Parts: sequence; structure tokens; C-alpha cells
Amino acid sequence: MAKARFRLGRLVSTLGALERVPNGEMLRALGRHASGDWGNVCPEDAEANEAAVGERARLLSSYTTHEGIRFWIITEADRSLTTVLLPEEY
Repeated sequence: MAKARFRLGRLVSTLGALERVPNGEMLRALGRHASGDWGNVCPEDAEANEAAVGERARLLSSYTTHEGIRFWIITEADRSLTTVLLPEEY
């Protein structure tokens, strides 16, 4: 796994993500998120995330499970909390 670029803080997940995203895939995505692999975000969002790492702003990544379920990972600006959720739970 690549080196983490920022702290994730406390890790939480919504009920929907816990029910639909396999644990192993969720853990791999958290590692990708922490290392700066933003997953399936558009180039503009990836660029915003890159700036947000240094500016300590909110970070958003998007991933898709092997079964095609899309989920997001959001780390708050103060790096106190990272949430895994389904887009419809936002």
C-alpha cells in the first residue's frame, strides 16, 4: 500500500455502505483514498482534492465495487473524521 498523504481521523460508515460494500473492498478503497488515489472522480474534482490536501479542505473520493455499487469516501477538512457512504445517503 502507498504511503498515506493525510490522516483519516475517526472512521465511520453509513448503514447503506456497511450493507452493500464488502469489507475488503471498503478497506482497499480507504487505503487508496489516504494515498491520494481519488478513484472515479472527474479531473476537476481530482485537482480540487490535490489542492485540498495542502489547504486542509474536505476530500471526496468515489469508488465502485466489483458488483458495480458506487460509494464515496469523504474526509473532513480538519481530518477528524472520514465517512464511507453511498451517494444517495449524502
